[in-house]
Amino acid sequence: MGHQVIIFDFSLIRGLWEGRVKKFKERQRKERERLEKSSLERIKQEWNFILECRKKGIPQSKYLKNGFVNTDEKILDKYGKTPQLHKKSALAAEIERERSKFVFQLSGEQWTEFPDSLKEQTYLKELHVSNTLIQTIPAYIALFQDLRILELPKNQITHLPVEIGCLKNLKVLNVSFNNLKSVPPELGDCENLEKLDLSGNLEITELPFELSNLKQVTVVDVSANKFPSIPICVLRMSNLQWLDMSSNNLKDLPQDIDRLDQLETLLLQKNKLTYLPRALVNMPKLNLLVVSGDDLVEIPTAICESTTGLKFVSLKDSPVETIVCEDTEEIIESEREREQFEKEFMKAYIEDLKERDSAPSYTTKVLFSLQL
Repeated sequence: MGHQVIIFDFSLIRGLWEGRVKKFKERQRKERERLEKSSLERIKQEWNFILECRKKGIPQSKYLKNGFVNTDEKILDKYGKTPQLHKKSALAAEIERERSKFVFQLSGEQWTEFPDSLKEQTYLKELHVSNTLIQTIPAYIALFQDLRILELPKNQITHLPVEIGCLKNLKVLNVSFNNLKSVPPELGDCENLEKLDLSGNLEITELPFELSNLKQVTVVDVSANKFPSIPICVLRMSNLQWLDMSSNNLKDLPQDIDRLDQLETLLLQKNKLTYLPRALVNMPKLNLLVVSGDDLVEIPTAICESTTGLKFVSLKDSPVETIVCEDTEEIIESEREREQFEKEFMKAYIEDLKERDSAPSYTTKVLFSLQL
């Protein structure tokens, strides 16, 4: 069994974060003011100006007067800017122009389908579409052979076309917070995929076994769905480093979960787990494990030992008040909003844990509540 837990209120933690951020920004502001008034800053500016003049071959008589440096920018303007600066600026601008040619972005509820002009832009490398009323991904997506990133969050997409398997160079697929209920087996043909985000669809219950072919995947996020267990295909993703199975219907974990020997972060909060298998102790790279502790009756003692280096966080789920509403769509939308908020909170919480090397390794309970 585990150790005695410590209970913190979520609002207290949030208040601490806000206080830290405020103090940090205040320290930054004071440091900037100190540097601006500091003689060191003046010396630095003069030295950089001297270096700039030397690069241009400007004689000392032009920028030195009675032993003092004249940092008048007109001196540089008279001789023109340095070729090096011109080259760097021009190169950066050129890179940005070239990148923009291969990136397509679309947003807004006025869009109910992809524009017809898109089918002529098969050279695109990134496709970003969000917050629209689009329900269908066109079959001609198969023509985008150079596509690397397909970001389609917060739309109304109901299914992924089988043609998605033709995107052999795809590295990122994000179809979070849509209306998906299943995933086509053809997705397993995207052998170079590295990140898969299916979170917030609320209805997905299983992933096809063919996704076992995704050996390059390092991040899988299937939170806020209805998975009764961790899919077999996920256990076969040998390079997986981040797995988010929170807000599902998990009742137990597979005994061979330790086959994910590259896994570093495992998020399991808001499920129905009653115990954690000892196999978790055998995962050499696992450094963050988050669960909901209310239903847990058995936790391997080794998980709570500081010698493992594992940050083990047990969240206490407070009941969330449900808005009484006759419109089913409004209820679903409220649930999506809640899940989005909780994901943002957990992301910030995890980042804070990783930054604090002194964070406790033992079990910690956190009260996690939200009212809509």
